[in-house]
Amino acid sequence: MSTALVPVEPQPVAIPAQADDDEHMLRLWLARSSSPNTRRNYEREARRFLAHVGRPLAAVRMGDLQEYIAGRPGSSATTALSAAALKSLFAFAQEAGYLRFNVGAAVKVPPIKNTLAERIMPEGDALLMIRQEPALRNRVLLTVLYGGGLRISEVCSLRWRDLAPRDEAGQATVFGKGGKTRVVLLSAATWKVLQALREEALADDPVFRSRKGGALDPSAVHRIVKAAAARAGLPADVSAHWLRHAHASHALDRGAPIHLVQATLGHASVATTGRYLHARPSESSARFLGV
Repeated sequence: MSTALVPVEPQPVAIPAQADDDEHMLRLWLARSSSPNTRRNYEREARRFLAHVGRPLAAVRMGDLQEYIAGRPGSSATTALSAAALKSLFAFAQEAGYLRFNVGAAVKVPPIKNTLAERIMPEGDALLMIRQEPALRNRVLLTVLYGGGLRISEVCSLRWRDLAPRDEAGQATVFGKGGKTRVVLLSAATWKVLQALREEALADDPVFRSRKGGALDPSAVHRIVKAAAARAGLPADVSAHWLRHAHASHALDRGAPIHLVQATLGHASVATTGRYLHARPSESSARFLGV
């Protein structure tokens, strides 16, 4: 007597939920990122969405996400950041077994308008911001942001032990995005002003100190840059990142190899650095026309 084999549908393996509630899930999700900036931005976007929708994560529908992203005020970059943050949250919650479905899987991140060319200032403007800054600490800060091409988080975390002389100039060991470390060579002029700032500071002291003796925080750096831009008569939307953009663009304009600029800025891909070449092309077919 033969025995018929009945096909058995494979059952999905349940992943035990590690979170007790939405708040716990948010904290687990945010803890995955090593970047303080990413954590801060993603948390802001997630909490803003949850306050808007007024429902727990398990009750959110795909239409809620689509409607929220479509109506999100701000630039295309802000909207894209919001979409990326929410997609990441729902994907992680499903992977952890906290949610049965990932309602963000089919939601598309809107394209970002490339406004890089609008955020690259002329070399003279960058130098004017530095030259007209009356406070030594702030002038050195602007010099390092521009001359070293550093991110705000990188200058805020610099300690004197991270700086070392090299030939007639110096170098900075920078702890960058994603926890990656790189060495940035500094010009002799930049090294000289840094040494003038140090005075009696100890190796573990922050290079850029607040009035209370701790390290400057990003908001303070933003204010310093905004004030310097206003003093130089530059647009109000100039930010610290503009100085980093300027470093890349001006170095490439002066003939620096693109892979060297990539290494200095800490870009993971040379394609990111290449955006500066396309943002300010040296030639255009439009110049060959008679209009």
